[in-house]
Amino acid sequence: MAKWMVSAKKADFAKIAETFGIDPVIARIIRNRDIVGEKEIDLFLHGTLEDLHEPRLLYDMEKAVAFLLSEMEKGAALRIIGDYDIDGICATYILLRGLRFCKAEADTVIPHRMKDGYGLNNHLIEEAHRDGIHTIITCDNGIAAAEQIAYAKELGMNVIVTDHHEVPYEEEEDGTRRELLPPAAAVIDPKQKKCTYPFDGICGAVVAYKFIQVLTEAYLGRLTEERPETARLELLSELLEFAAFATVGDVMELRDENRILVKYGLQQIAHTKNPGMRALLEVNGLLDKPLSAYHIGFVLGPCLNATGRLDTALKALRMFESDFAQAVTIAGELKELNDSRKEMTRQGTEQAAELIENSTLREDKVLVVYLPDCHESLAGIIAGRLKEKYHKPVFVLTRGEEGVKGSGRSIEAYHMYEEMSLCKQLFTRYGGHRMAAGLSMPEENVEAFRLSLNRNCRLSEEDFVEKLLIDVPMPLSYIRMDFVKQLQVLEPFGNGNAKPVFARKNVHILHGRILGKNENVGKYRIQDEEGNLFEMIYFGDLSGWHAFLEAEFGKEERIRLYQEGSAKIVIQMVYYPDINVYQGKESLQIVMQDYAR
Repeated sequence: MAKWMVSAKKADFAKIAETFGIDPVIARIIRNRDIVGEKEIDLFLHGTLEDLHEPRLLYDMEKAVAFLLSEMEKGAALRIIGDYDIDGICATYILLRGLRFCKAEADTVIPHRMKDGYGLNNHLIEEAHRDGIHTIITCDNGIAAAEQIAYAKELGMNVIVTDHHEVPYEEEEDGTRRELLPPAAAVIDPKQKKCTYPFDGICGAVVAYKFIQVLTEAYLGRLTEERPETARLELLSELLEFAAFATVGDVMELRDENRILVKYGLQQIAHTKNPGMRALLEVNGLLDKPLSAYHIGFVLGPCLNATGRLDTALKALRMFESDFAQAVTIAGELKELNDSRKEMTRQGTEQAAELIENSTLREDKVLVVYLPDCHESLAGIIAGRLKEKYHKPVFVLTRGEEGVKGSGRSIEAYHMYEEMSLCKQLFTRYGGHRMAAGLSMPEENVEAFRLSLNRNCRLSEEDFVEKLLIDVPMPLSYIRMDFVKQLQVLEPFGNGNAKPVFARKNVHILHGRILGKNENVGKYRIQDEEGNLFEMIYFGDLSGWHAFLEAEFGKEERIRLYQEGSAKIVIQMVYYPDINVYQGKESLQIVMQDYAR
């Protein structure tokens, strides 16, 4: 059971509400998101694309653009090397479209997850050299590929790095960290120390988008004939969709400019002109329907990830370049792959949980689970599921073609990349950031890895307790249609801008019924202390809810709830209010998030 905590941040909520014409509860929620000061609040509520940060503030941006334009004028062959996840696919597409706009001779390679692994490797460098490539541009990778980039230079090639991952470092004797930047012609990564970009939480596709903004502007500036500025703006409008898609898909925090990118990107995706994006919406039943960040994170995005996990991510890239008829065929294949991935993930998660429960692994502060026969592409998803179940940092390792590969997912109190750096001698490759990481290592190092992480771990028992932060302990009677609609000014919701939740005591659960094809949804009639009646729905674990009801009120009362109704079930509830639309009619409903006696 999560520990409930009420956010108690202070501000003059009445004044904020009056200044910005919002409900005082909305003002409090904004303060809970650490948005303070009139300028920041106004940006949060009314920020536009004009408020995005200047891309030239990214270190090496001007250098990279000047170098690439020089290469293009020479007719040099360029190759984009991306990554096989949502961010990498979108970043690759953004760079490819931008380079084609500039009439560059460019092609793309997305590494195969199983054969190539993550990012640059010597095989890809040699392949580029054989193909006559003069300059490689990375996206969503490259910052940790110093050795491979040095090899490319030995072969006479140049590399431009565009990335957003943590910069590798060495710790000096005095405790200072020395960055290990790759020997590239230019390195664009907001995480490097000398970068003064105001916000380093952007994804690889946004870095690529910023690069194309500057590159296309500089390219048009060199033209002597008429400059197609309108075409450039149309291009950037299309590419914004992909930057927004990747921001949600790569689970970036929806704050600062990410929030603006996703807000406007979602609007454009809903009316996209890209045949591949339209096809993806079509096969998932979302064409011409309102979209939220949820749809990217849990419906559309996983289809892109699935092709990189179980097939080749180049298929997703082709979908975005195809006409609509062909794109629909590819999108259907991606959806089928994702459906297959879901079942494989379920099986892998069950196997991992069984291994933890029946061994001493359960006692570890950092879980390292070795599933030799698990498809290596599913390690990260399974690690995420286990993290949610145990609320501990989790690494899932699988047997690859060359040793062991693995992915990790972390909790807020544990900086995964920094902790891995303390035992980096065990890896052949590793990288990542606070909340997620990837690695390769010899099989004989698996146990040493587990022991090292747990020996160095400084997490306390309190860090393992899942915390549910409540925005406002709000009476149900406060819920009105206009208030619920006003909550929409806080969207898009996601990582870093969670959907607000409220809490209330003494809620009577009067009557219930089970809904859904799989009977996994509960719908209830509830009553507050003042006698007001509401409809409530629960999408969570019904078996756990029923076990709670039986433990607290008895089995007979739980059965009675679904038959003639109950007069004895009174609970505390964490909830959020929503609008249910059925046959064109709107009605208020309460969505229960958690419960207690």
